[in-house]
Amino acid sequence: MAFEKLTITPFSKGGENSKPERLIKEAIKALFNPNSYTITKTVKWNPPQSSTTSDASAQRLVNAPTLTFGGGESRQLTLELFFDITEPTAGQTDVRQETDKIVKLTRINPTLDPPRPPTIEVTWGDKAHADFPFVGVISNLTQRFTLFKSTGEALRATLNVTIVEFLDPQIDLRQTDPELTTRLVKRGDTLSNIAAEFYHDPALWRVIAEANGLDNPLRLDPGRRLTIPQL
Repeated sequence: MAFEKLTITPFSKGGENSKPERLIKEAIKALFNPNSYTITKTVKWNPPQSSTTSDASAQRLVNAPTLTFGGGESRQLTLELFFDITEPTAGQTDVRQETDKIVKLTRINPTLDPPRPPTIEVTWGDKAHADFPFVGVISNLTQRFTLFKSTGEALRATLNVTIVEFLDPQIDLRQTDPELTTRLVKRGDTLSNIAAEFYHDPALWRVIAEANGLDNPLRLDPGRRLTIPQL
């Protein structure tokens, strides 16, 4: 079994005006997988606003007010990443050659529209589940260097990274509304382009084929309504 490394992949675009496009060549593999990670999620519930004296009096007669849903906030993924090159591979003389790859993800990329730090995708393993892939932007980065050569090069570092989730509005709506988890086949459609549309990955066409019992995935009849499973 292959040993899967946690991987951080930046997007060349997406997050505001267009669909994301992975920069596979710039994917960053962790030198060491984290021992743990933390995901936090805040959901707002608001107490009622008392508009009259009678409303205020009624609220004093109950042990807890009736709350109203105020919306959900983005999830936050917190990682502690360890870097050590005390036994360096070819070309590694300073651990900052590795940590600067993460730092780059916090800096404004002038080629994006609008210019901003890139949206990133964190993956760990080849199977999608509730936590990964995690798509978002880095909101906080703390670097701590703990071992140095006599000449000043850093050999060991720990990075604490907080990533705020970014949800594609269309994907989020499809997951929230069951009626939007179907797709009407149009002339010229293929399972690959439908998988790319919903999952941003044409290689996931088998997920759709299995969910719809398609014996011949190359044949799609226009007008058929396909179920699009959530990953």
